[in-house]
Amino acid sequence: MKNLLKEFKDFAMKGNVMDMAVGIIIGGAFGKIVTSVVNDVIMPLIGLIVGGVNFTDLAITLKEAVPAAEGVAAKPAVLLKYGNFLQTTFDFLIVAFSIFLFIKIINTAKEKLEKATKAAEEAAAAAAPAPAPDPQIVLLTEIRDLLKK
Repeated sequence: MKNLLKEFKDFAMKGNVMDMAVGIIIGGAFGKIVTSVVNDVIMPLIGLIVGGVNFTDLAITLKEAVPAAEGVAAKPAVLLKYGNFLQTTFDFLIVAFSIFLFIKIINTAKEKLEKATKAAEEAAAAAAPAPAPDPQIVLLTEIRDLLKK
């Protein structure tokens, strides 16, 4: 049991797990921001454009509500709330597009940084003088040349 707890602790404290946890927390907060933008800004504008429709109120009544009778509790209507589905779909599309743009910006910056680093390395290699030959190699070359004569 003690070994199992140690293994779990090692797993939980690895960098990847901690990075993932931070990403999930930030993603949740980002999701709330996007939901607010969709619910409070975009959907009212779309609703205004299409004639003042509130998308969250859009529904198909599958079964009418039954009013309360004496001694019998009321039964609410059974609704197919497709407007809420549309709203959630807009949320998803905006989150997905935002993440896509963010990843695209990161990848572009990474590629530019790699190209700049590679160009700097190539320039440094071209500008660097050739290293002086090892004295032993020079001596052996001279001996070889003398033996040839």
